[in-house]
Order: sequence, then structure tokens, then C-alpha cells
Amino acid sequence: MSGKLFIVATPIGNLKDITLRAIETLKSVALIACEDTRHTRKLLDHYGVNTPTTSYFEHNKMKKGRYLVRLLKEGRQVALVSDSGTPGISDPGYNIINLAIKDDIPVTIIPGPCAFVSALVVSGLPTDSFVFHGFLSNKKTKRRRQLEALNPEKKTMILYESPHRIAKTLADILDILGDREIVIVRELTKMFEEIVRSNVSGALEHFIKRPPRGEFILLIRGN
Repeated sequence: MSGKLFIVATPIGNLKDITLRAIETLKSVALIACEDTRHTRKLLDHYGVNTPTTSYFEHNKMKKGRYLVRLLKEGRQVALVSDSGTPGISDPGYNIINLAIKDDIPVTIIPGPCAFVSALVVSGLPTDSFVFHGFLSNKKTKRRRQLEALNPEKKTMILYESPHRIAKTLADILDILGDREIVIVRELTKMFEEIVRSNVSGALEHFIKRPPRGEFILLIRGN
């Protein structure tokens, strides 16, 4: 009998934002696959979880994915976590989940925090209909093409962005989508949580004056 792959959501910032079931699951499995073992170890140590860990990230996802599937076929129970939030959202977790499904390995989820859902709820923008795009390309030409494709979108649009590209991305949004309403969420649930509600030009000015830090979630009002 094969094992089971547990997709376990972990806190996006505040370590208290984890479910009792998540802690129980992390303690009970044979192995925890994580993006960064050092990062996850801080969470595990905080809750007295001594389960062994192994790295599973973008650059080893194919080789390590086959290894994890082999363990699962042998009957081992494996938990998958990301650095924060729910695995499989804009991270390599998607690949191991699909590998397990293709091999008829049971997959279940231990639900919990998800950064873009939390940001959407707190943004004040329409939540009844939205489009999540994840990260835009780091190549300017491709990024602008992606924004041009999003321009007619009537639903709330949600993007992820890194601190070193936020100004460039906002400048492209302003040029292509126009100076529409935008909410930018940074360091959600952490000590320096910041929510900027503005138009695109105001947000761009804000982050030019203040060196951006942390990961960003951009929520843009639909056309």
C-alpha cells in the first residue's frame, strides 16, 4: 500500500497562524519536503517537531520529485510545505503533487494560510471574481506583453512581485493599464506589515521614496 502526500499550509509570517492539525501532521509523517530546510526548521523547532526534512525547490524538483514518489510508493507518509503559505501556489509544489496523482498516490491537504487570499480579503477590492497571475516575467518585453493581455480584464487582478522589481513593474502597469486603483500588501501578518491603498502613480512614488523590502502582493482593480 502506498503512502500519502500531505500538502500542509504553514504561516505566511506570524508563527501562531498554523492549525493544530498541521502541527499533528508534521509530527506524524516520515519526512517533510520543504523549499528551504533552514527556514522550515525554525517553525518546526518552535512547535517541537523533530521529523526529518529534505529540500525540494525549483532547481531540484525533478530529481527530488522522483525520490519522493519512490518513498511514497514504499508506503512512507510525506508532508510538503513551502517557505510560507499553501504549497503549490507559484512554487514547485505543483510538480510533486502532479507526480503523485499520476502514480495514483493519495494526496490530501491540510488547509491554512494563503498569502494572496489574505491580501485579497484585506484589500477592499471586489472579491466575488478575481484573477490570480502569480509572478510576471522578469524580462521587460514579456512582462509588458503579459500586462497588455490583462488590460481588458474586468476582474480584480492579483500579482506577486519581488522588492527589486516592484518599481519597474509598477511603471509598466501605469503605462499599460493606466492609473487605476491598486492595493499593495507587504509583510502580511509580520511586525512591519504594510498595506498601501492608492492609484498606481501614487504607489510608484511611495516605493521610490521608500526602499522596498519583503515580498509584495499587488491587487489591481479590473477594467
